[in-house]
Amino acid sequence: MTYTVDGGTMDEREVNEYVRVIQEKYPDKVIKEINFKIDGDYVDMNYTFDEVPFERIRRITGYLVGTLDRFNNAKRQEVEDRVKHSI
Repeated sequence: MTYTVDGGTMDEREVNEYVRVIQEKYPDKVIKEINFKIDGDYVDMNYTFDEVPFERIRRITGYLVGTLDRFNNAKRQEVEDRVKHSI
């Protein structure tokens, strides 16, 4: 995680407290970057999160799957025998 501070200075303890608040609010996300803008007694925060990896899911022979590695031989044969329709 990276951070920048505009319009003043912040010590590490204060930055860590803001990070803790963001992590409590969004526990399932990973903070990528935070930009602090100090305006007198106020602090504006703009933050971005790391992207969530996306796995392609397909419907094959009635099952939603990402890969065929857990299919047994019969299901793999069904996949090979499928008729693929074009659009």
